Amino acid sequence: MLPLLPGLAPQPPGKPAVPAPAPGAAGTRFPGRLAVAGIGSSLLIMIVVSAAGPNRAVVTVPGPGWGPPWWIPLHLSVAVVTVALWTAVVSGTAGVAAGLVAIRRGARPPAHLLVIAALVVTAVFAVLLPAGSTDSLDYAAYGRMVAIGHDPYVMTPLQLRQAGDPVGIAAPLPWETKHSVYGPLATVEQATAAILGGTSAARIAFWLKLWNALAFAVIVLALDRLVRDDPARRARAHLMWSLNPLLLWGLVAGGHVDAMAAAVGFLGLALLSPATLGHLRPGQRPSLLAGLAAGALVGAAADLKITFILFGLGITWAARRSPRTLLAAGTGAAAVLVPSYLWFGPPAIAVLVYRDASATGDNLYQLFYRPFGVAAMPGLTLLVAPILVAVIWLLLRRLPEGFAARPAVRPALALSLAWLLVWPYQRPWYDAMAFCLLALYPASRLDWPMLGRLAAVTIYSVPGMPGRPRSPWLAAVTRADQILVIPLVRLMALVAVVVLCLSGAWRARRRGLLGKTAVRIPSARHY
Repeated sequence: MLPLLPGLAPQPPGKPAVPAPAPGAAGTRFPGRLAVAGIGSSLLIMIVVSAAGPNRAVVTVPGPGWGPPWWIPLHLSVAVVTVALWTAVVSGTAGVAAGLVAIRRGARPPAHLLVIAALVVTAVFAVLLPAGSTDSLDYAAYGRMVAIGHDPYVMTPLQLRQAGDPVGIAAPLPWETKHSVYGPLATVEQATAAILGGTSAARIAFWLKLWNALAFAVIVLALDRLVRDDPARRARAHLMWSLNPLLLWGLVAGGHVDAMAAAVGFLGLALLSPATLGHLRPGQRPSLLAGLAAGALVGAAADLKITFILFGLGITWAARRSPRTLLAAGTGAAAVLVPSYLWFGPPAIAVLVYRDASATGDNLYQLFYRPFGVAAMPGLTLLVAPILVAVIWLLLRRLPEGFAARPAVRPALALSLAWLLVWPYQRPWYDAMAFCLLALYPASRLDWPMLGRLAAVTIYSVPGMPGRPRSPWLAAVTRADQILVIPLVRLMALVAVVVLCLSGAWRARRRGLLGKTAVRIPSARHY
């Protein structure tokens, strides 16, 4: 039997497998300072670029007249904005990595300061224009359609623009002929923002960003509470999520609906304890109410964005030996999903199978077909499906139990990781579904491929507004990233996770007092 990884499985009292470093241990000062400098400078750059819009990273909309969102137009050039954001991504990634190293060596920054800093930065981004993507203006257009009596699953932003609607005029061109691809609950959220924002696209975008910022903050506070008894995990959770500049940029600055879906889905998974899933003490009965609420919350996440159905599959896997809990969770999810889809009808159901493109431009599979002169692989998703199934199976069997107090976290993370690593259509903000769960785990080698992958795809996605770079060298770098650098990073991340699953070497070996201590983990066959 392989030795157990500390923190991932119960240890005999007084006999930890690996001695934990004491807080304040030597070697934390330099990585700690690097973490503060890297994360701080990254967030400062992102805030300045967002506040200096409109520019190639920030949407262009008429001012709302009064109140947020606020900005100071500095007319920054494409080159300045792009290089600034590249710098922010690199420094932010280095800062998070250094912070993880410092925590592993024993650093324990005050948790309340991390929470306050995260909430302050989140609030600042919330009152600025959307940055890094035009998606919030698409949301605004879809919401406006509902507010004036139309169906965003039937009408397009182009039709809204041709009708002379001021919100339709502000809608971005790339998706102007596409119907909404979001769930009914997202449409209700967008319509509510449109009603509050009136005819101002900027004001509608503010309300959308505000709710996403609140959702991000909910996860910050929930993480802090779930791991409050473990200072190391508490600090790590806030580095991986709360003060991670890459997530703050993609979710809060960009105003993507993924933040709301991640929040309600995360809360749903957090409701399921071992007792809820049937691991009961004598005389104890499972709480069907917890299963019902968990299913409803995860159903709401999928009702916002259908890919969060993976959280529901995670609950299904975790509760497969508890029919009562499984039935309760399924009932809760159905109580949310069925009425909402019936209300919007067949057009809303049609988007569940609609995809505008089979792959994003930086997908890893082009490494295997571009050398043969093929620009786009037909039927790629069908070829990828068996790989996805294989990686799901591997992760469900071999991913360690990182937070036993919430058994549904592990299978939900396994399914999310597999989809993010394998599926060819991905955006940086999609990683929210994995990082909110990974933040509950103890430090492991899994952190590095996921963090590196997120950094690479974020660099590729900035500055974020449509249009070709005006400088030839920027165009050349962007092209190299798209067809070579980012696909290679994606491929290396996938290979690294597969190797970790096969080897079980989730933690590096340490040399203890009695020589080398293996820190491999057993496969999770008991799940």
